Amino acid sequence: MVPSPPRPRWITRDLDAGQARSLAAAHGIPWPVACLLAARDLPDGDDLVQFLSPRLDQLSDPFRLPGMAEAVERIWTAIARRERIAVFGDYDVDGLSSTTLLTSVLRRLGAAADPFLPLRLEEGYGLSLDALERCRSSLRPALIVTVDCGTNAADAGPWASAHGIDLIVTDHHSPSGDLCPALALINPRRDPPVPELEVLAGVGVAFKLCHALVKAGRDGGRAEADGLDLRDDLDLVALGTVADMVPLTGESRILARYGLRMLSQTPRPGLVALKKVAGVKGEMRAHHVGFGLGPRLNATGRLGDADAGLRLLLTEDPAEAAGLAAELDRANRERQELERGAVREAGAKVEATFDPARSFGLVVWGETWHPGVVGLAASRLVQQFFRPAIALGFVEADRGRGSGRSIPDFDLLRHITACAEHLDQFGGHRMACGVSVRRDRMEGFAEAFNEACRQSLQGQDLRPELWIDAWIDPGDARLPLLDA
Repeated sequence: MVPSPPRPRWITRDLDAGQARSLAAAHGIPWPVACLLAARDLPDGDDLVQFLSPRLDQLSDPFRLPGMAEAVERIWTAIARRERIAVFGDYDVDGLSSTTLLTSVLRRLGAAADPFLPLRLEEGYGLSLDALERCRSSLRPALIVTVDCGTNAADAGPWASAHGIDLIVTDHHSPSGDLCPALALINPRRDPPVPELEVLAGVGVAFKLCHALVKAGRDGGRAEADGLDLRDDLDLVALGTVADMVPLTGESRILARYGLRMLSQTPRPGLVALKKVAGVKGEMRAHHVGFGLGPRLNATGRLGDADAGLRLLLTEDPAEAAGLAAELDRANRERQELERGAVREAGAKVEATFDPARSFGLVVWGETWHPGVVGLAASRLVQQFFRPAIALGFVEADRGRGSGRSIPDFDLLRHITACAEHLDQFGGHRMACGVSVRRDRMEGFAEAFNEACRQSLQGQDLRPELWIDAWIDPGDARLPLLDA
């Protein structure tokens, strides 16, 4: 029998009571909320006012991002020359939102722009050469602009140059190894980083590009830019931002706040239909995206082809939207069934050999597990055993493809990088990763990953932590506190 998850350690955050009293008095907020703000070391003064009441005019100049000026100049040149532009995206919700956003804005600016998504099972994640070749042959673009991918695709730049295609990369994933030598690489995490923008999801970075394009267009007297209001697209920005689980601080907080408002009243037929099949009504909250809209948009991409989700977001036909939303709802139910099987089997496999004194990094694979749901299986393993975990399924007879999930304060990408000799491909960030491994290297990878994790985790208290922001009296549990 799979054991119950380890009981968490309860840790109460340190609190400066004097600071909490000052916050409560200065901002007219209930004492427990003031304690929470003080315990989380959130900003004070004007910065706290911005945090509690974020405004769109607090968004920074998009041209602060390195590479932005070069990208904007090249895109406006492509628009003027009527060159074909391919928007190369990703198959998760952040990637779909980013692709829809940039494609829509480019078209409204007069561009000949078409979206493109890689096929998850055949072409893998991101800016792979197989996907690029299919993009070239099907769309014949003079310019490819990526969203939510491409930072670490070092071989994509030479490929594009060899085929006479200019390449612009927009992304938010952590750089590792050689970067893509694109015409412009816009990523707040690249060197030199823009730390305050590192909270942005891929759709947030795409929004900064759209903002820069509109700003440059208006400065250049272009009529298409004068009539374009990016506030109309904030529903897409909130969708990708919340679904990608980036921190809702800084500019991500601003975009999510106003984007959720827009999502509540969106006229976009696809989102209207998706909300209907998900049973979402009224004012949109983050959990509506995370548990209602997001899983349905993710479903077809997880199972192989995210085209239905992209068409849903792009369509202007309510009837087509209704049919696509129903298709996504069915795919989500299929995904749930596949996930339940993989989670059950993965837990049993780990339990059969799990030793708390020796098992530090978990790697498990199954012959019948769909690669689209193994990330969800890895997440359940982390919850069950509180260890970094990687689960893989087989797309081909000799190759496994999988996803990893981490525990707090553990850099998963760094430890995966330490095992690079066993891997065909890998990428990701501190909390999640994707890997591709040949069958004959699977055992070696599992041993190497466990050893890399052991060197960092041995001797640590490997129990989840439940952080307590503040303790309240029963009398505090009233509606004014809930509203605050």
